Amino acid sequence: MCGRYTLFADAAVLESRFGATFGERYEPGYNRAPGERLPVIADSTPGRATWMEWGLTPSWADESFGLINARAETVREKRSFAEAFESRRCLVPADGFYEWVDEGGRKRPYRVAFADDRPFAMAGLYERWRPPTPETTQTGLGAFDGGENDTGDGADPDGVSDDGVVETFTVVTTEPNELVADLHHRMAVVLAPEEESTWLHGEPAEAAALLDPYPAAELRAFPVSTRVNAAGADGPDLIEPVAGE
Repeated sequence: MCGRYTLFADAAVLESRFGATFGERYEPGYNRAPGERLPVIADSTPGRATWMEWGLTPSWADESFGLINARAETVREKRSFAEAFESRRCLVPADGFYEWVDEGGRKRPYRVAFADDRPFAMAGLYERWRPPTPETTQTGLGAFDGGENDTGDGADPDGVSDDGVVETFTVVTTEPNELVADLHHRMAVVLAPEEESTWLHGEPAEAAALLDPYPAAELRAFPVSTRVNAAGADGPDLIEPVAGE
């Protein structure tokens, strides 16, 4: 699965890499967690990042779901994701993601990233959901125990638009490559730069063909501090390799 990731590249680097504006709301983060409002690049507005809540709630739901991952093998069949796959795909910018390994009863986080920490896109889906009542609350950081929205449609700082719609997203996962297989049985779908436009705008069959493991030889994995286990922890020290604690 993909339950945490990093996105700490400078806004200028991200804007150059993705050809999209990120705006003043962007702040670097070393431990992005479910429930946060994070920047994604939606198929409908590829020229700017949109802040959405990580944890997808289908448009037809009566309550918040908070689905942080969607399996590539069934994403076109599951009711929760099928409609979004057809018409609401997005890029989830990141520069690394975490996986956990059981080390004698203790969960040790490992960071998976490119050697130069360059940003990349994970395949994502998004939804627009209207809570059934004004009192409906959004999933918080506790949704995964170890933002704001910039939709351009009159969104309030809490990420709810003027018409009460909440935008949420999920990260698509697939079988792991040889590197990640030593850490977990799933990994995020990492898109090559030349695949990103097809993921956003291609036909469903074309997009489905991209949901394979990224080549292991181009990535590295290393253990990091167990402080990552706490959803609220942040800071550059979290990505430093550790030999033991």
